[in-house]
Amino acid sequence: MQEVKLSHGKAHIFYPEATEERTSICLLLDVDSIKMVRGARNLAGKKFALGHYVNDRPFVASSFMSVAIARAFSTALNGKCTDKPELVEVALPFEVNIAVIAAPKGGELLIRKLFEPLGYKVELERHVLDTKFPEWGDSKYYTVKLRNTITTQQLLAHLYVLLPALDNDKHYYVSRAEIEKLLDKGKGWLSEHPDREQIVRRYLKNFRSLSRLAMEELESSEDSTQEEAATREQKIRKETLHEKRLNLVCEKLVKSGASSVIDLGCGEGKLIKLLLQHKQFTKIAGTDISYSELNKAKDRLHWENLSPRIKEKIEFFQSALTYRDRRFEGYDAAALVEVIEHLEEDRLEALERVVFEIAKPKTVIVTTPNQEYNSLFENLDPNSMRHDDHRFEWSREEFQTWGDRVAETNSYKVTYHEIGEPEQDLGAPSQMAIFQHED
Repeated sequence: MQEVKLSHGKAHIFYPEATEERTSICLLLDVDSIKMVRGARNLAGKKFALGHYVNDRPFVASSFMSVAIARAFSTALNGKCTDKPELVEVALPFEVNIAVIAAPKGGELLIRKLFEPLGYKVELERHVLDTKFPEWGDSKYYTVKLRNTITTQQLLAHLYVLLPALDNDKHYYVSRAEIEKLLDKGKGWLSEHPDREQIVRRYLKNFRSLSRLAMEELESSEDSTQEEAATREQKIRKETLHEKRLNLVCEKLVKSGASSVIDLGCGEGKLIKLLLQHKQFTKIAGTDISYSELNKAKDRLHWENLSPRIKEKIEFFQSALTYRDRRFEGYDAAALVEVIEHLEEDRLEALERVVFEIAKPKTVIVTTPNQEYNSLFENLDPNSMRHDDHRFEWSREEFQTWGDRVAETNSYKVTYHEIGEPEQDLGAPSQMAIFQHED
């Protein structure tokens, strides 16, 4: 048994098992509720009279746990080991069980998007408010199991930063000193985390001035050699056909000069996520016939955690592309990415009228598979299609015949592009038509 004194209680460290194969290390927080009330500047539960005394702080892993980790495992957290220095850089298969985490905003999605990009396998169990009253619904509390093979220092640094980032109630005063702690413990991983801005903001209790300063220092301190390595890795990694298609569509929409775009048949919202990286798009909509796909799109964008400013320029709605819908109108550009082949060919005329004649955006981008390329797929029968839901797949000539007719009928000019690496006599795996309205 070991014991570490804290400003608001004690932390106990004990070892239920210790063998050659497996060792369990338990960190138990023993928070003194009276000391917490007398000494803390920021506490949960201030919304009612006894909130200082009746709250969840002694029972959840929060900023108290972060401080306990730093006190109990200070040398390990700093990457030092006097007795066995050779083990500092050794990655070990860790399993971390956190009894209770409070995630009031973001819940399971937030927990996953903070830990999973760092290589953790995450298992969660959400707790109900009261087992005697199930109609009250679920609580904001989760039991979490994390698995990862990393060094001890990396594990402790991740927990030190991410536990208080999940829960906005900090028991200490958040000041400039917290930026230094954040940058120190986030060295080597925070700058590369896809949600680093949200981690910084939540760790610093959403104080804009501190968050902005921390982001500036984080960006300026990034090692140039790491940036070069990341760039090389990105070039080496083979881009999938789907990624090439979406990136090319996004690139063409940017070049079109459009400020408003509607993704017709948006699916899981992958194109919309790319468009949000460009400030020129001030209005973005996604529509799909499948309501579940629209929900997936929102999950992909972490809808609950988006800022009000971003939410204001995005709209999702359910609709069919073969029926007139006034919500399609008023956009500079429209994209139909791998959509038309999911319709029966005799329904295309209805889609043409809805998109090109009635909605009439200045730019329309359409992509569809190239049927000629199918012969190169080993597991595809000659008369089969790439997807069970495809109603047709066109050759390059068939696609261009259709595109030329649509353009001429509706006063558009059309150009054609290949997507993916072309093969002699067969073309590329996917094809694109860009329609520009003749004003």
